[in-house]
Amino acid sequence: MSFKEEWLLVEADDEIDEIEHREPTEEFLFYRAVASGDVDAVRKNCERGRFMEDDGVGTLSRDSVMNLKYHFVITTAMITRLCQQNGMELEQAFRLSDFYIQKLDDIHNAKDIHKLHDEMVLDYTEKMRKSFRNDTNSKHINACKEYIYSHIKERITIEDLSDALGVSSGYLSRLFKKEAGVSVSAYIRRQKIDMAKNLLRFSDYSMIDIANRLSFSSQSHFIQQFRDVVGMTPKKYRDEYYMVQWDIRREPDKTDEAEE
Repeated sequence: MSFKEEWLLVEADDEIDEIEHREPTEEFLFYRAVASGDVDAVRKNCERGRFMEDDGVGTLSRDSVMNLKYHFVITTAMITRLCQQNGMELEQAFRLSDFYIQKLDDIHNAKDIHKLHDEMVLDYTEKMRKSFRNDTNSKHINACKEYIYSHIKERITIEDLSDALGVSSGYLSRLFKKEAGVSVSAYIRRQKIDMAKNLLRFSDYSMIDIANRLSFSSQSHFIQQFRDVVGMTPKKYRDEYYMVQWDIRREPDKTDEAEE
């Protein structure tokens, strides 16, 4: 019997209907958290031990340790691709992947695989976070971007930023525009819209939920801002990109255009 014929029998077996897999939304959002440098979210996921849970991870091997190893390799591959697409140097991304997968060769128990998994995902996340923080030379602008990153779900004003950094709002506005190439408000809007795009692609949150989650004044304001930046409504974006692909080609938008 060929493998194809064997699969046809397995597919028709009633027992396969009893196997549940974790919702892809959760996995995609976790991978995205790593690639966006969201250390807090990744650490919380690790603390919950989601990688070790039996329910929903899928059975790739009848051997429990080998099953975890297979899932480890899949996770590493997906994170490597997304981090590279989010700005990590290609060589660094693949060398890091090779390093952790080779470390896996010497591990033969579930506890140590879990430990290596957490070290691996946090290593990638920390590197991505540092790359986002260090893309300018000014200490003030790095601190400003860090504040925006940490408070992206809140309503952020230039006064909030200037108070946090201990500088005048006028000075910070001029410096930010000079170094980042866009105004503070345009940068904040872009970061919120980027997060909204991820939620539209990889979650089932409604438009009003996303608007509230990112502290837009209203759903209509969110829709207008999203359309101004991306060039289409949130609904059209979700219809076109929901769970479609691993960002092999960037979807068309206006985020790279100069914003005043």
